[in-house]
Formats: sequence, C-alpha cells, structure tokens
Amino acid sequence: MNDNGHPLDRRRLLAGAAAASAVTLTGLAVTTTGAAAAAPTRTAQPLVARDRIATAALRAPDGAARAVGIQADFHARLTAWLAFWSANSPRAWSSPAHVVARVDPAGDALVLHAIRYRRDDELHAGFAAARRDATHLATLASLHHHFPSVRARPDGTVRVGDGPAGFTGAPDQVAFAVAACRELWGDPAATAGRWPESAGRVLARAGQPTDAASHLGWAAFTRISLRRGLGTESYE
Repeated sequence: MNDNGHPLDRRRLLAGAAAASAVTLTGLAVTTTGAAAAAPTRTAQPLVARDRIATAALRAPDGAARAVGIQADFHARLTAWLAFWSANSPRAWSSPAHVVARVDPAGDALVLHAIRYRRDDELHAGFAAARRDATHLATLASLHHHFPSVRARPDGTVRVGDGPAGFTGAPDQVAFAVAACRELWGDPAATAGRWPESAGRVLARAGQPTDAASHLGWAAFTRISLRRGLGTESYE
C-alpha cells in the first residue's frame, strides 16, 4: 500500500510557503529605575507574524483575515502538519485554502476550528469542529502525529500545544486512541487499558505490525487513522 497518496509537488508547495509572509515582531525591552536599574534588561521572546500556514490563509473564528504572532518553531511544525494532512487527503481535494484557528497570545498553542479546501471552485470543510465524524478523528490523528499535546474540547474545537511529537501515554492520547479504535476501526471492545492490542491488530492489517504505544508504532497508527478517516484508504 502506498501511504504517499499525493504528488510531491503538492508537498513542496505546502512546505515552501511558510517563508512568504515572514515578519519579525521584536520584543520590547523593559527597564527599571533605582536599585533595579543595574539588573540585566529582559527582552520578551520574539514572535513572528504569520497570516498563513503553508499555502492556507489563516482565518480567525469570526472570519477576520489578519497576521498573528506565533513562535517560529510552532509555525514550522504547523506547516509540516498541514502538509501531512493534505498529502494524505483524497486526490480530489485541493491543498488547504483556509485554516480557521485562534493562536494563544504566547504564540505556542492554537485552537483549531476548521480546515477548508477547494473542489470544483467551491470551498468545502475537510475538518469542522461541530462535525463529529470520521474527518474529525482523522484530523485529530494528524495532529497527534505531529504534536505531543492535542486536546479535543467539548465544542469540537481542538487545542494544540507546541513540542516534539511522540507517544507519552498522556490521557488525551489514550482517549484519542480508544476513540479511533472504536469509531474508525470498528472495535467496540477497545478500552484505555487494552487499546494497544486493538491498534496492533489494525497495524498488522495495514501491513505495519509494530507496538502502537512505541514511537514508531504511534506514528504509523496516527498515519493510517488519518488516511482511513479522510477516506483515502480503507485497509480492508
């Protein structure tokens, strides 16, 4: 089976777009008077202004289009994530056109509301917070593939925190794994204690037998769950 479902030019387009809108926001030095004046001046960690993630325009939940301050490494990870999501989406979908999200003031976390793509010159939602379907779980899988902190909120939006990817056994990771085994892969017996067995059977079925709770196994499980949830591949 081929897990690279889209041409490389689409990936290159996504991966190369991040540099197009770079603007550095300089930190403001804060000085004091009196005895404290001798202390070193502290400078806020600089953010970068971005109005896109890869080729997708950033939109606020209210529809506004404006640049936001974000940590540079977090933006780089988001760019890689969106390229991964797009590369594993159906061929009929365009590269993502809009990412609807709100970035935290510190620039190291994001709340995702929607991902939109174009098909037949019309915008469609590849992920929508209010739509709790297979595409919702698929997008969670893609985020868990790239980030250590991914939390689905009660309203369906997803909070993503910066950091290197990998399985840690965090409650949000386990909750996703159980939901994916049950709802994407049809195993109602999956539980918080036994999901690795269920996921292991899924990986074996996909021709990638490994421990789902390992670093490589988690990456493989989230990848095939993304593809199944978006309807790219069934692994039947």
